[in-house]
Amino acid sequence: MQAYAVGHISNIDMGSDIAAYLERIDMTLAPYGGKFIVHGGPLEVLEGELAGDIVIIAFPDLARARQWYTSPAYQAILPLRMRNARSTVFLVQGVQEGHRATDVLVAK
Repeated sequence: MQAYAVGHISNIDMGSDIAAYLERIDMTLAPYGGKFIVHGGPLEVLEGELAGDIVIIAFPDLARARQWYTSPAYQAILPLRMRNARSTVFLVQGVQEGHRATDVLVAK
């Protein structure tokens, strides 16, 4: 089942560290089947408050998403972002094809 790495990134200092991070992240994703599906862009907040950018990276499954995040290649560039932005990042599993809202009632 597909999984996602989701990041809320704010207070970004767009200097050389962030440029280096952006130049290197794609090669860290490839071995794990990761691909960007959202990478910043216009954000229309409908409820609450949210400042910053949203990043969503899709992976074939949760195991590969974890493997990517903990990989030596990604861990090597992670400090470049962490020193130059505030972020909340998490992994979340997607739902099966045909999922309906009431399916969560059966699962509980």
